[in-house]
Amino acid sequence: MSTVFFTADLHLGHKRVSELRGFKSIEEHDAHIISVWNSRVTKRDTVYVLGDIAVSNYENALDIIKNQLNGAKHLISGNHDIVHPMHKKGHSRAELLKWLDSFETVNPYLRKTNNHRSFLLSHFPYESWGDGEKRAGSRYNQYRLPNTGTPLIHGHTHGTERTHGNMLHVGWDAWGEPVNINFIEGWLDTL
Repeated sequence: MSTVFFTADLHLGHKRVSELRGFKSIEEHDAHIISVWNSRVTKRDTVYVLGDIAVSNYENALDIIKNQLNGAKHLISGNHDIVHPMHKKGHSRAELLKWLDSFETVNPYLRKTNNHRSFLLSHFPYESWGDGEKRAGSRYNQYRLPNTGTPLIHGHTHGTERTHGNMLHVGWDAWGEPVNINFIEGWLDTL
């Protein structure tokens, strides 16, 4: 039996994020993510990665995603992913094909339905949440979806908050693992 997971902000190969997460090295950080991911996700499962796989050295991050992480992976691109429409290379067929070698699909956002409940997937929270609980204001407003009441699953903030209003933050900093669809279904039932 397969299941669906959601996560965001892996930041593979990112020295500063590795340090903030308490790791002594990038290698230790990335090995931890690989270990935790593969202990939860099987090869039959599906994972939606809601942006920011890395901030540089994308080739290494894409190699890890393709060859070391279980499951079929789908990317909702984030501000650090060069295939997001905000970047000049985001429209490059050659660049997109590199990313599609590691991901089944690459999109800036998606609408999903599960058990007759619709929700949106985006790297960014709605503008009303800004960049998270500790940051005032919003960046990238032109790339944020409008809050029309539809539940939103997002990343981006690097905060520890998980739920806030009709938004659910699935970032690695909040969960330390991919979030199972069973939790998402339970959360949707509370709205």
